[in-house]
Amino acid sequence: MNITKENIINAFNNRHACKEFDSTKKITDEDFNFILKTAQLSPSSFGFEPWHFVVVQDKELRELLKPVAWGAPLKLDTASHYVLGLTMKSPMTKWNSEYITHMMKDVKQFPEDVMETYTKFYREFQERDFNLDTDRHLFDWASKQTYIPLANMMTSSALIGIDSCPIEGFHQEKTEKVLKEKFGIDTEKYGLSYMVAFGYRKNEPREKSRRTLENIVTWK
Repeated sequence: MNITKENIINAFNNRHACKEFDSTKKITDEDFNFILKTAQLSPSSFGFEPWHFVVVQDKELRELLKPVAWGAPLKLDTASHYVLGLTMKSPMTKWNSEYITHMMKDVKQFPEDVMETYTKFYREFQERDFNLDTDRHLFDWASKQTYIPLANMMTSSALIGIDSCPIEGFHQEKTEKVLKEKFGIDTEKYGLSYMVAFGYRKNEPREKSRRTLENIVTWK
């Protein structure tokens, strides 16, 4: 690997939740495709990738998000790229769904006997190990996985000098209504977990503050 540990730590120190971007600076297609590629390559439970990302570049669509996303207006106005992190709901992630079968058969190309074993194991995981017995439990479980590509996108962008800001400041029910009516998103299958903005900072942030490693790590 060509990147050093020092360079990585420097990128983490430089990264911050950018509240306002320089609207005159745009991320190149090459750089943003690189960021999206790190999301695609992110790990997920059982490798089932329970996510979808919508890149919102249309100004009119961004305007529609402002009334329902109180944490986003300044980012919507100034970010070079704006992403919605969608998580699959139970019709997509339940052990016997068409999507799960598709992932095993067409994407992973499991033989029939492996599919049968994997399905049995996945069902037991949902019904016994994690008690994913309600639609909400399934969504929350899948949503936790959708945050992994979020972290990877933010880290990869920091490593190439691009700023970002994760956003949970929105009314979920109202936002999903907008997504259904104006974005054409099937909200029976997908729910919104987060938004994230990318671009170049307008102002330098204050110095980063964190608890010490000793306060957050216990060795046994």
